[in-house]
Amino acid sequence: MNLEEKWEKAIRETRIIRYRLRNLLAFDSTELPYIALSSSSVNLGDTVVRKGKVIVHRPLIVLPYGPFAQFEGFDFEDDFSVSGDDIRRFLLMRGVSFPSLKYKNETYTLDIFEGDLDKAVAYFSDQLERKEDVYSGLITGPEDAWQFSVLIYVAAMAARSASSDIEQIIDELRRRKKYNK
Repeated sequence: MNLEEKWEKAIRETRIIRYRLRNLLAFDSTELPYIALSSSSVNLGDTVVRKGKVIVHRPLIVLPYGPFAQFEGFDFEDDFSVSGDDIRRFLLMRGVSFPSLKYKNETYTLDIFEGDLDKAVAYFSDQLERKEDVYSGLITGPEDAWQFSVLIYVAAMAARSASSDIEQIIDELRRRKKYNK
């Protein structure tokens, strides 16, 4: 399966079960912990559980022109034999652009849940609720395109944060104008 097919598969199959409750920070880096679940292609009937976080550096909506987005820790080189530049161009050609920021993925654990995807979703949803974890996202997607599923989650969080970012930017500009008089 080529990169295009994996992207299309991720678009079709990625589901955001639970968002991080708080929006991205407008003036600082934000950590987006996640649990990504995928049906196992090796152990049929089981679920691959990937826990990690994406650090989004300074996710402002209004950014100066400059370098393109940087993706670190997504294993594009190992899994798809393409560079971060290739991924940026690939996404851009499909009308997907990320702000000129650094997106650093850190995968903590890679485990197997003994049960199908629906059982895993129910189990991890319950775990997050019991812990009152409002910071972690829960997503499902294809095992062989997990990177795209995680990026889809990050993009969705950025879209959800856009209106509050704009409000914060306007408030900051007003504050600066008030103090510069």
